[in-house]
Amino acid sequence: MVALVIIALTAGAFGAIAWGVDKHRTTFGALLPAGAAVVAAELVWMATMALRLDTSPATAWIPWILSMVVGGAVASAVAGYVGRTRHAKAVARTNEILAMH
Repeated sequence: MVALVIIALTAGAFGAIAWGVDKHRTTFGALLPAGAAVVAAELVWMATMALRLDTSPATAWIPWILSMVVGGAVASAVAGYVGRTRHAKAVARTNEILAMH
């Protein structure tokens, strides 16, 4: 149970960092990349536990590291994709409104 909490906190921190460094962070909330990172990291952790990768000392590190890496990657991808698409839509809407007048 402690592993789930540590992985969730680490993935949430990666999500907060991803939101903080995104230049379009004003277009979406801070919890979006953090939440996506936590969900992805916990799913990867559960999958690696179901595959019994924690039983051998040689592979016991895989659930920990892989979960954190996937959480960070998902946070970065979500922040980048949502930020770019929402910014582009906001610019298009602003240009549409300005073209009317």
